[in-house]
Amino acid sequence: YAILKFSFKVRDKNMNLKSGIAKVAGKSSYWFLHNVLKGGTSFPGKFAMKIDPEVLNSLAKGYETIIVTGTNGKTMTTALIVEALKKKYGDILTNPSGSNMQQGIVTAFLAHKNKKAKKKIAVLEVDEANVKMVTKLLHPSVFVLTNIFRDQMDRYGEIYTTYQKIVDGIKLAPNATIIANGDASIFSSVELPNKKVFYGFKLPDDKAENDFKAPVNTDGVLCPKCDHILHYHERIYANLGDFFCPNCGYHRPELTYSVNQIIDQTPNSLKFKMGEKEYSIGIGGTYNIYNALAAYSVAREFDLSEEEVAQSFAENKRIFGRQELINYAGKEIDLILVKNPVGLDGVLHLLNTEKVNYSLVALLNANHADGIDTSWIWDADYEGLNKDKIKKVLVGGKRWHDMGFRLEVAGFNPGLMTTATNNDALLDEISKLPTKKVYILATYTAMLSLRKTMGENAKNVLLLHLIK
Repeated sequence: YAILKFSFKVRDKNMNLKSGIAKVAGKSSYWFLHNVLKGGTSFPGKFAMKIDPEVLNSLAKGYETIIVTGTNGKTMTTALIVEALKKKYGDILTNPSGSNMQQGIVTAFLAHKNKKAKKKIAVLEVDEANVKMVTKLLHPSVFVLTNIFRDQMDRYGEIYTTYQKIVDGIKLAPNATIIANGDASIFSSVELPNKKVFYGFKLPDDKAENDFKAPVNTDGVLCPKCDHILHYHERIYANLGDFFCPNCGYHRPELTYSVNQIIDQTPNSLKFKMGEKEYSIGIGGTYNIYNALAAYSVAREFDLSEEEVAQSFAENKRIFGRQELINYAGKEIDLILVKNPVGLDGVLHLLNTEKVNYSLVALLNANHADGIDTSWIWDADYEGLNKDKIKKVLVGGKRWHDMGFRLEVAGFNPGLMTTATNNDALLDEISKLPTKKVYILATYTAMLSLRKTMGENAKNVLLLHLIK
């Protein structure tokens, strides 16, 4: 017994030593990359994990952790939750860059400066396929589930496979609370012991008798219980809404938190009601109301008042690459990340709320981080865009040819389309566009690459000005 006890002590000391070395090495590499090279969102975490694969367990001790996962809306939902919880609890640890795999999450902990806070809280965006391995080490108290749509089929597979990856993680934390989108039929389909809180759009009474199906090309509309086609009292977008199965009786769960009215929408603002109170955020798109509702649900579960939530929404800042506003070459640019047909359709719907003429820039890459299969662009409704408002179209990215052909098939005049095969040419063409307002729809690596080139060009212009 004494020998066993001694061996466990030695092992614990070695584990603490390994963890300590991993932390120091990770923090040092982060300092150098962040302060000297102006980067480092995932490498410090990867470096620390090479020394201690379980360093996250040590880093996360003492934190109450909220995991935000799902196909679309993770980054925006995470940002809104952080802004809300700051009102009550002060400093919140998070991964704002959107680096949501294990190494990126480790980096977020390494980078955190541990400012004074009433409570140590971490709000982390987590890639769907990484939920299980992160949960093993973090032991989260809350899971926030946004939605499940087809996305990067080569990596995630069908929506049911993706959800199973998330469920496998949740099963490791049976005492955690699940805060899920009740309008997504898949999220109430699996029996779990966890406390469940559902949010969604609450219907006016006069729509409760509606009975219709989603359009034929909508994914995820089979009943999870009996495989019959789901019907809807109301559909908000894609497969989200007040669903029910006429065959087995499966239906939307009771909602704890809900939006009951959309008051106004523009490309850069939303105003809506939850209960009797109006809320507004400085970003467009119906899908972002769901993100705000998810954040509201978390905030209320963490005892924030409605006034505190409303104030945090009003103060919310734009997020890197997600409907980010950029002034460049005299243009007002909305840079919007697109990565799957449902998200892209939501953005196209947002563009149709624009009241002024604009130019459209479409950038398509097919790197691993984007998903190598680009067939998803054919499932988005480019045909439904109000083409009268679009005065020029510019296509780019590594798959510029596929993007251009897709837009031609959608009915865009080839005479109004220009191609740019690299970022320098792209930025030159952007400066020549005939409208002040420009929307850039870009896949993930195309967005990162463009922003990098923009930053380098801005530095060069500043340097030239200083030399002069």
